[in-house]
Amino acid sequence: MNRHTAGFAAALILVLAPLCSRAANPPAATAVNEPFVGRWDLTLKGPDRDYPSWLEISGESGHLKARMVGRWGHARPLPRIDLSAGELTFVSPKDEEGSEKDMVFKGKLTGRSLAGTVNGPDGKTWQWVGVKAPLLLRSGVPKWGKPVTLFDGKDLVGWKTDTSAHTQWTVQDGTLVTPGHGPEIYSEEKFKDFKLHLEFNCGKDSNSGVYARGRYEVQIETDSAAEPVSHHTGGVYGFLDPTPEPSRRADVWQTYDIMLIGRRITVVLDGITIIDNKEIPGITGGAVDSNEGEPGPIYLQGSEEGRVAFRNIVITPAE
Repeated sequence: MNRHTAGFAAALILVLAPLCSRAANPPAATAVNEPFVGRWDLTLKGPDRDYPSWLEISGESGHLKARMVGRWGHARPLPRIDLSAGELTFVSPKDEEGSEKDMVFKGKLTGRSLAGTVNGPDGKTWQWVGVKAPLLLRSGVPKWGKPVTLFDGKDLVGWKTDTSAHTQWTVQDGTLVTPGHGPEIYSEEKFKDFKLHLEFNCGKDSNSGVYARGRYEVQIETDSAAEPVSHHTGGVYGFLDPTPEPSRRADVWQTYDIMLIGRRITVVLDGITIIDNKEIPGITGGAVDSNEGEPGPIYLQGSEEGRVAFRNIVITPAE
């Protein structure tokens, strides 16, 4: 190689080196992507009612990734999310949504909110909105108030359900019972941070759950052995695994002690801590709403399979 050729090669290396470096080490997130990154509480405006939903967007190697909780079900990665000319597009597969077509969400930032449209499962165009999910940080140790008995073993005073359902919750021998495939049941009183104690008895091949603030389901089941661990008794559905995982026990009275402070939860089953002060990323499927910063009810699931009974439901709210 002569001196002129060597000099040209050296100059070429100086020019190309920064480009090669950028290609090998792309930025984690771009300035354009950054306003969209984070957790979003979504509300889908269906023709019959509002449907709560949740979206988490992250930046990886300069590209967007997402996971979502739809109108029901659990948190799952999305196959597609794109940002072009300020418009965000993400796709929830039809099999997850009970729809004939994939639900394609399109939206833009409006101030600090996301807003857009989606093709609903009914074939109509739905509106949807999203706000950044609150951090729900707490400082110090809560000062606990007086315990409140939510169920007196006699009647459904203090609770509300959809009375148009074919099957209804009943009070039997001092217990609150769902026969399955009926309505959910909600405490009329709403709570922010609390300690909740209750006992439950889950029949064979049955399923229910306790929704803290009406938004975060702590699972109860004897029918989900083949599903992920977070879908098993003691898990926060789709988000947090119970550890150690308890054995599945049908027709036996068991005890939950659940503490929720901000978005951090502790779950104790029969005296054993199986979730220890873990953060819940977002709402779980079937939530009453997506307003995570607001107080919410205690809600017991009645729409799933089988017979589940509850008793000794006592809550101690933080002052």
